[in-house]
Amino acid sequence: MIPTEDASARKKEIEEKLKQEQETLSFIRENLEKSDQLTKGMVSILSSFESRLMQLENSIIPVHKQTENLQRLQENVDKTLSCMDHVISYYHVAKDTDRIIREGPTGRLAEYLSCIAKIQKAVEYFQDNNPDSPELNTVKARFEKGKELLEAEFRNLLTRYSKPVPPILILDALTVDDELEVQEEVMLEHLPEAVLQDIICISGWLVEYGRNQDFMNVYFQIRSNQLDRSIKGLKDHFRKNSASSGVLYSPAVQTKRKDTPTKKAPKRPGTIRKAQNLLKQYSQHGLDGKKGGSNLTPMEDHDPRVKHHSDALNEKHGAASGKDDVLDIEIDSYIHCISAFVKLAQSEYALLTEIIPEHHQKKTFDSLIQEALDNLMLEGDNIVSAARRAIMRHDYSAVLTIFPILKHLKNSKSDFDSTLQGTAASTKNKLPTLITSMESIGAKALEEFADSIKNDPDKEYNMPKDGTVHELTSNAILFLQQLLDFHETAGAMLASQETSSSASSYSSEFSKRLLSTYICKVLGNLQLNLLSKSKVYEDSALSAIFLHNNYNYILKSLEKSDLIALVKVTQKKAEVSYRELIEQQIQMYQRSWFRVTEHLTDRNMPVIQPYNKLKDKERQVIKDKFKGFNDGLEELCKTQKGWAIPDKEQRDFIRQAQKRVVSEGYRAFLHRCANIQFTKNPEKYHKYRPEQVEDMIERLFDTSA
Repeated sequence: MIPTEDASARKKEIEEKLKQEQETLSFIRENLEKSDQLTKGMVSILSSFESRLMQLENSIIPVHKQTENLQRLQENVDKTLSCMDHVISYYHVAKDTDRIIREGPTGRLAEYLSCIAKIQKAVEYFQDNNPDSPELNTVKARFEKGKELLEAEFRNLLTRYSKPVPPILILDALTVDDELEVQEEVMLEHLPEAVLQDIICISGWLVEYGRNQDFMNVYFQIRSNQLDRSIKGLKDHFRKNSASSGVLYSPAVQTKRKDTPTKKAPKRPGTIRKAQNLLKQYSQHGLDGKKGGSNLTPMEDHDPRVKHHSDALNEKHGAASGKDDVLDIEIDSYIHCISAFVKLAQSEYALLTEIIPEHHQKKTFDSLIQEALDNLMLEGDNIVSAARRAIMRHDYSAVLTIFPILKHLKNSKSDFDSTLQGTAASTKNKLPTLITSMESIGAKALEEFADSIKNDPDKEYNMPKDGTVHELTSNAILFLQQLLDFHETAGAMLASQETSSSASSYSSEFSKRLLSTYICKVLGNLQLNLLSKSKVYEDSALSAIFLHNNYNYILKSLEKSDLIALVKVTQKKAEVSYRELIEQQIQMYQRSWFRVTEHLTDRNMPVIQPYNKLKDKERQVIKDKFKGFNDGLEELCKTQKGWAIPDKEQRDFIRQAQKRVVSEGYRAFLHRCANIQFTKNPEKYHKYRPEQVEDMIERLFDTSA
């Protein structure tokens, strides 16, 4: 049972809450009523606004449509006026561009091309819209005139600014300085940059709009002429400046390195000119039967007579030397021109690629280089023809002219092939054809030279009176020394003539063996000929001295020039063979002294008994021995004093050996006759002391004594 107080309090609390809820409900109702009123007001306003908008739209839309139509009409009018202005401008193009077209593009190429573009558009307009109008013919004529003037400007710019490359610049471009680790390439500028850009611009327009390829013919004709003139200028430069110095110097590069020539003469053998002189003397005098003589030998420093003889030859053939100077210059010039052609052609191709369309570049380049290349090949053919004529005259020095040229051509072939890549086959084959011709004529000269060594006639008046080195020997050795300097070229010459399958792709080793075989053939022919020539001498001792000198000269020359290494490729014991030949001839010479030393032997010598008086016959035997020795000694010394052994080492060896044999025999003979009274005048027979005999032998082979 809940207490009454608590129930009252609970009731009171409930009533208060109910009162509060009623108040809240009343507040909500009031707010809802206010909200309904506001909503009704807003709906009324919006309805009114919508009504007004509908009225406004109904009024504005017709106006907007009218305005839009007016704008469209205005735009059409503007476009029509613009088109009319554009069309009318085509009718004024000829007049507007007349002055600029007549005056040409010189000095204002951009403006001129802009005018040409206007004319071209006018032509296109009239062709499309009014092909029968007279204005079309007018602008067409103006366009053709403009194109002609552009072509003329292309020609004029090329002609005016295309100049031959100065020889000094060409030589600088060819320079390879061994002292520089990094080579500084010399660029050849054929045209000023501004002019080049104008030419490129004109070329591009002519290709794209001119529809004309005639300018390419103009280009290759002008540049071809300049290429040829550049090479000819280099050749003339050689002729004018090389005669005195033999080396061309380039001031353009000397500023970089003091006193350094930028272009050195090709490394050609120092003796090639001498060899040509001597071989010409041989061909002219040896084969024609006129008197010749011995030439320079490796032992010339030991025997002044050889130098005197050389001086006489030099005086006699001074004119020939002058001709050889000219020939050397021509050879050097041709070699440089070959290199210059490659360098200039490469430079021309680089220039051409900027001006000529890609699909026309190879053909244009082929045409461009033809004149210069043909002239070089013609000059090469002339060298071959001259060599062929010289060989027919037995002038084998001609092959020495071919060697440096052929070597350079073969070394340059890879550069040629690279430069001429893409040209016609006939162009590419020109250099190989020339190389083949040179190899053929060179091989012919080599074979004929070997035959001439074998068949050189034995002429008494052509033999050296002192038994020294024959000119045939010195000429042959000089010739072979040139082969050593150009051993690869000479070997390739010989290999090119081989028809065997192994030679079709010959190697350097194969060529080396062929050259070794050839050299051995020449030496073998020379040895046989010398043996035959030695028989011309009536004195067998002089014959032996002659063979000794020649064999010794050959051996020393082979060793001095390293030819011996090439000989040993096929003849391993060549040195031993020559030393045996030399020793044989020394022994042959020593036999000439038997008629002197035989008087010193015990043969027919009387038996001497102490205190026994000699019989007249016995005394006469001793007198005859003394007389025979004295007469033989005097005769031999008188005769052999005029003979020559240029090699001091050999000369001293032979003298010492002979002194030892004669002196020992003579001393023993004097000792046996010391106590024999065979004459009342001993000084009549005992004319020479042993020391005097040795001194007489010491003066052998010495014409100055």
